[in-house]
Formats: sequence, structure tokens, C-alpha cells
Amino acid sequence: MMDSIIQFFNGLENRPGQRLAFLVGGMLVLWIIEGAIPLITMRYKKTKFRHAAVNMAFTVMHLIIHTFLAVLIIKISDWTAANNFGLTHWLNANVGLTIVLSLLVMDLFGGWLVHFTEHQVPLFWRMHIIHHADNNVDVTTGLRHHPLESVFRGLFFMMGIFIGGIPMYGVMIYQTFVVFFTAFTHANISLPRALDKFLSYFFVSPNMHKVHHHWKQPYTDTNYGAVFSIWDRAFGTFSVLDPKDIRYGLDRYYDNEKDEDFGALMKRPFQKLHD
Repeated sequence: MMDSIIQFFNGLENRPGQRLAFLVGGMLVLWIIEGAIPLITMRYKKTKFRHAAVNMAFTVMHLIIHTFLAVLIIKISDWTAANNFGLTHWLNANVGLTIVLSLLVMDLFGGWLVHFTEHQVPLFWRMHIIHHADNNVDVTTGLRHHPLESVFRGLFFMMGIFIGGIPMYGVMIYQTFVVFFTAFTHANISLPRALDKFLSYFFVSPNMHKVHHHWKQPYTDTNYGAVFSIWDRAFGTFSVLDPKDIRYGLDRYYDNEKDEDFGALMKRPFQKLHD
């Protein structure tokens, strides 16, 4: 069983069509669920489809960039294996422990740390603003990243592979997890409060991540996690807010009337921050 899982994920980076099918299929399912049990009523500038088209344009660019970065990712992973470098090799981890370490290390670097850095460094925040400028957070918001941010995130992703000594099956298992959680935590779905709270003790839950998209700081600067909530709890960046009190967008830095203006969003990282 374990051998079959490893074999499947080991070659997944060479099957972009299958990876895309996972992404699109998951988003479509959550898109339907959003309509059935919405968390809040959205106020799109025009229509939900227009809003989705803008976000999906950024998603496509993000996926193309990471397809090219995959060459470097494979080389780094292969180098750590050839040189017995990284946490999994130093601990002589078996397959089970390697998968656990892969998920934790990749989520720390490629999920929490890169996100925290983007909020703390003005240069990188200018790239990340595009994600937070969305006034209607739904399943299509998850991969709404400026191309420059996609490259920056890729660097932290590779850092995690290098330090962790992560094999390619570990990389692909984590990527599968993070794609699911990115769609799930951004989706405009209403889960039972008790279930959402229970999930948040271990994983990033939808309500937990929605706090991060609240338009006012300090809420914007909390709940950075991608898959696991342990990093926010450990580093003191975990916060809670009633979903009914959440308003999306930004209270400064960006004109909320332009949150679906593709041209303005593309130019935003090259403009100075303003209150």
C-alpha cells in the first residue's frame, strides 16, 4: 500500500494534466458547495463569474511559473538525496516519518514563514496586497497571487526542500495537501461552528483563515498558516473573530474599488505603499 502511494506521488510532477485535474475538480466541488451553504452573502462588482475570471487569470500564471520552477525543485530534491543532506537524511527517517517531516517542514517554510515574511517586509507586502485586495473571498481567491509573489513563494518552497531533505514523493504529497487546503480555507462555506473550531486545533479551518482576510489590522497580520494551525499557535499569531464581524479587503494601501481591475492589480507591486 505504502509503496503504491510513494510510486504514485513520485511521478506526479511529470503528470501536470492530472495535477490540474485535482485542482480544478476540487475548486468546482467547493464552488458548488459555496452556493449551497454560503458563509456570507457576496457583493461582487459585476458577477461571480467576472470575479472568478480575474482570480483565475492570476491562478493560471501562478501554475505556469511553478511548472518552470519544478525543474529546480527536482534538482534540489535529488541533490539532497545524493548528498544525504537535510533533516530526513540526518534522522535516517523511514518512509512514514519522511512523509510526516515533509508535511511539517514544507508547511513551515512554504506555508507559514513565507506568508509571515510577506506581511513584515514592505517590498514583499506590495506583491501580496493583490491577494488581500479581494473584497469577496471565495474558492477562486486561493491562488490569486501576483507573478512576482509566485516566484518569491517558490524560493521558500525550495528552501524547505533543501533544509528538510525532502524527496519528490514528499514534495508532491505536500503540494496535494496545500492545494486542497488553499481552496478549502478560502471557500465561502459555512461549517458548523463546533466542527470548524475542532479542525482549527490541528489544521487551518475556513473560519480561522477568514480572520486573516479581515480588512483591518491587526487581524490581517494573524493566522498565516496554510495547512497546519500549529505554527500560528506556537508563534503567537493565532487569532479568533466571529465570521459575522469579518469584512474583506484592505482598510489602507489599496483602493477597494479596484479589487477586480486586472491591470491595476498587475501594476500594484511597482507602486509605493500609501495609507
